[in-house]
Amino acid sequence: MPGIDKLPIEETFEDSPQTRSLLGVFEEDAAAISNYSQKLFQAMNRIYDAQNELSAATHLTSKLLKEYEKQRFPLCSDDEVMSSTLQHFAKVIDELSSCHAVLSTQLADAMMFPITQFKERDLREILTLKEVFQIASDDHDMAINRYSRLSKRRDNEKVKGEVMEDVYTSRKKQHQTMMHYFTALNTLQYKKKIAILEPLLGYMQAQINFFKLGSENLTQQWEDFLTNIGTSVQNVRREMDGEVDVMQQTIQDLEQASDLLYMPDPDPSQVPVNRNLTRKAGYLYRRNKTGLVSSSWERQYFFTQGGNLMGQARGHVAGGLVMDIDNCSVMAVDCEDRRFCFQITSFDGKNKHLMFWSTPVLYSAHWIATINNISKRIYLSENPEEIAARVNQSALEAVTPSPSFQQRHESMRPTTQGRSRAARTSSVSSVGSETASPALSVLSLDALVAPDTPIQFDIISPVSEEYAGQAKAAGQGRRTNPFGESGDTPPEESEDSILHQLFIVRFLGSMEVKNADSSDVIYETMRQILAARAIHNIFRMTESHLLVTCDCLKLIDPQTQVTRLRFPLSSVVVCSSHQENKRLFGFVLQTAEGRVDGRPVTVCYIFESNNDGEKICDSVGLAKQIAFHSEMDRKATEKKEEQDKAKEKQQEELSKQKQIEKDLEEQSRLIAASSRPTPPAPNADGQFLVLSKSQSEDSDAGPEGREKGESEA
Repeated sequence: MPGIDKLPIEETFEDSPQTRSLLGVFEEDAAAISNYSQKLFQAMNRIYDAQNELSAATHLTSKLLKEYEKQRFPLCSDDEVMSSTLQHFAKVIDELSSCHAVLSTQLADAMMFPITQFKERDLREILTLKEVFQIASDDHDMAINRYSRLSKRRDNEKVKGEVMEDVYTSRKKQHQTMMHYFTALNTLQYKKKIAILEPLLGYMQAQINFFKLGSENLTQQWEDFLTNIGTSVQNVRREMDGEVDVMQQTIQDLEQASDLLYMPDPDPSQVPVNRNLTRKAGYLYRRNKTGLVSSSWERQYFFTQGGNLMGQARGHVAGGLVMDIDNCSVMAVDCEDRRFCFQITSFDGKNKHLMFWSTPVLYSAHWIATINNISKRIYLSENPEEIAARVNQSALEAVTPSPSFQQRHESMRPTTQGRSRAARTSSVSSVGSETASPALSVLSLDALVAPDTPIQFDIISPVSEEYAGQAKAAGQGRRTNPFGESGDTPPEESEDSILHQLFIVRFLGSMEVKNADSSDVIYETMRQILAARAIHNIFRMTESHLLVTCDCLKLIDPQTQVTRLRFPLSSVVVCSSHQENKRLFGFVLQTAEGRVDGRPVTVCYIFESNNDGEKICDSVGLAKQIAFHSEMDRKATEKKEEQDKAKEKQQEELSKQKQIEKDLEEQSRLIAASSRPTPPAPNADGQFLVLSKSQSEDSDAGPEGREKGESEA
């Protein structure tokens, strides 16, 4: 017998619109089978009830058999073997309708019993399962809606437990009922053939047994044909039994595997998250704005198709495009009225945000990982799962604790000697001033970022005693900052700066990089940090004020006005914004302090701004230019001052030389005057005084000797 299409039992838990549409086709087929079986039953009942009407009843039966090929069954409508078989039966019944009568007992056992069993048991079972499935589906929708309206507060644990138990029971009931309903519909395709062929075979066998001389009417060819039909019916029955066993085993396996998934919040340790997916489908809640400040949540079926996110409502045959998720950004967010929310931002960043909410947190993690893989266009490669596994493994290895990160900030903080150095000649590049380089391959990340590089997701603001001492030494008139603001920067540093621009930014993360020659390292750092945030569900960001001056870049706490971090402008090597999402920007900081293996430490910082990132990069570039010109003016001024000092020093040397020559001449004159003989001076009485030896020596020494003697006395 040809293969029969069947309902996929494996997709009953997902309950997608495609599965519902296929179920509708099978239900329409079951209705057609029921209608046709009812007519066939009435025809055979006429054979059983009225032997006098045997000829007319067999003629009607033959007519119905001929019309089988005209029936529009949604499934197996092109079964030529079945159609040809029924045509042969119709021909035989036409030949025997005028002369055959069937004993009522034989007809009851061989003809009426199988069709009655099919009508009363199998078709009624389909109708009953359909009603039970509809009730279970409605109960499941009600339980999901109750669970979605749960409060985030923990003071109502009893109600939460009842709602979760209701979700578990209704979901399990719907899944089990749907699996049994699908099994019954799949089995109906086999029972339909058996219910049609077996009564006909019994009827023919009864005719053969009743007419011992059946060989006169039934040739050997017809006997062989009937034998083949009997063999085919047995083969169909064996095939049905085997398929039923397989479906029953599938039901058992799916019940065991899906038991954990019935809970709305499964245990993450027992249900791991697959982060290597490039395709995903399932029901999500999407938030739609109904007014200026009001919004509502709509449950809809979403699926990914290439680089597009598609949405499909129940009852719709096909889905529609929701948004393009190529090069988009996705991250988990904290929502006030729902849990397990995540946000997708389109590649152009023009406020095209979609808020989604799914029941289990692992379901959200699956969606985040899948959309993140699609945004990197991994699905375009030959082995997308292998590449996604390598990229996610690289991101997982990159997110490690960094105990020395604070020391790295200490080493990057400029000293007095560092401030006096000349600014680096590296220019600050931006996306607006240079053409964007092509996207790097996801397999060549080691060329820009060192492997096993830790990622810092928060800002460390160390406050040590050295800053307090420097602030005290800066001047007694300055007040002490009670919030611990760093005191290493003089108050006139920012006041004397020509450029003052303030931007509101949010810190996404930072990590050490290997190369700082181009803006490609910033793009790759953005990709790795956003991927790590999505993988680890890190959605909190520290908001700060970025102050751009001609001396440094400062991150200031918007509430306390405390300087969290200070980056000297001379250490900023590259600054660039994202190629497509202009709100993302970053800069590379390189410092000679804290060298690692003889090379300077290079760290890339990534931020998100409310403004255009190119404006911030242009502001940093302008500050670099102003600082460069200021430095050149300062050097010219210092050179001029040094020349003036050299001239003054030369004048002082000449004046000193003249003074020395003048002193030497005076000393020579005194020596010449002291070498002349001096006559004894008479006293008041006109007598001469006789000087002693010591007095004579003192007088010979001159005024210098007398001063020396007085100093010794």
